[in-house]
Amino acid sequence: MDEYKRILNLDQLLHKKSFFLFGPRGVGKSTLIRKQLSPDKIVYINLLKSSEYLKYQTNPSQLEEVVQAHPKKWIVIDEIQRIPELLNEVHRLIEEKKTKFLLTGSSSRKLKMEGVNLLAGRAWRSELFPLVQSEIKHFSLDRALRHGTLPAVYKSDDPEEELDAYCEAYLREEITQEHLIRKLPPFVRFLKIAALSSGQIVNYTKIGSDAQISPNTIKQYFQVLYDTLIAFQITPVEMAASRKSIEAPKFYLFDCGVMNTLAQTEHLDRNSDLYGRAFETWFFNELRSFLSYTRIKKQIHFWQDYNQNEVDFVIGNTAIEVKATKRAQSEDLICLNKLGELRTIKNKFLVCQEEGTRKKNDVIIIHWQIFLSKLWTKDIVLG
Repeated sequence: MDEYKRILNLDQLLHKKSFFLFGPRGVGKSTLIRKQLSPDKIVYINLLKSSEYLKYQTNPSQLEEVVQAHPKKWIVIDEIQRIPELLNEVHRLIEEKKTKFLLTGSSSRKLKMEGVNLLAGRAWRSELFPLVQSEIKHFSLDRALRHGTLPAVYKSDDPEEELDAYCEAYLREEITQEHLIRKLPPFVRFLKIAALSSGQIVNYTKIGSDAQISPNTIKQYFQVLYDTLIAFQITPVEMAASRKSIEAPKFYLFDCGVMNTLAQTEHLDRNSDLYGRAFETWFFNELRSFLSYTRIKKQIHFWQDYNQNEVDFVIGNTAIEVKATKRAQSEDLICLNKLGELRTIKNKFLVCQEEGTRKKNDVIIIHWQIFLSKLWTKDIVLG
């Protein structure tokens, strides 16, 4: 499998300010650090190593000794959520010594639960995601939709085994060892149903009924997914007070391969609803990664009214409908036009698998690859 080059540039970020680098396990945070940051520039502290963990857990103030020994180096602390109290020392050293820190984490839950000092704006936040299309030389959409784009999975000759191991490690290391869930079997049942619901409006009561779990517990389970960064929610776009729309959020899993593994999906039929949902989930993660890597401070929303008319993504005055179809029809444009009647929309896109680009009225029908290419070259501006 061809090697890939990540878009996120750690060196550029660290030259400006200290920052947190969040991302689920397996997206390549440690690999990125090794590849992009020269050993003569950094001191690397890995809190997944027992010796390092015990050292700083016992005495967080030892961090100052490291800084004093390497006053001109950046300090990298991997998996900072394992010792949240260490952030107090980081805060002090940023203030007193002007030290630059890179702090990585795969979960924000423990940091929030401990109520620790999150550096009060003295460090930026950045995120690393699974591979995006523009990072892969010979990208295969079918492979991305079926097996996802986690680096170890995408380049593997046995992606299904890799995905099984990943999901098992998630349950073992993120959930069980961190004591996020009291009883694992109900959570495992929830994961399957949640995976089948990626891209849909969250209905705690329905999911709870299907999983035989109370709606309140389902809500807590979703928060665990958000906190461990394997799922994200988007809220409906705001409308005028006189125009009612759905208020519940939608959620998406962070990777199609993990989604399919949790849902126990063995095959993706080209004409199935599962395929369409996988295509939408994958495209959402491409959009989210683009906004994060380019540091464009725009939120992704969606729109749906009580008549079930829906537009997948609304970013400022840009509306994007995603369809897996290879030939767009007039009915595929209906919801984009309805939203345009209710809200000022400057750009309307139907992103699909139809070759080329064409315009029907004021909707641009565009192949996904062309759209993403124009997005990264700034020929398409979201907002």
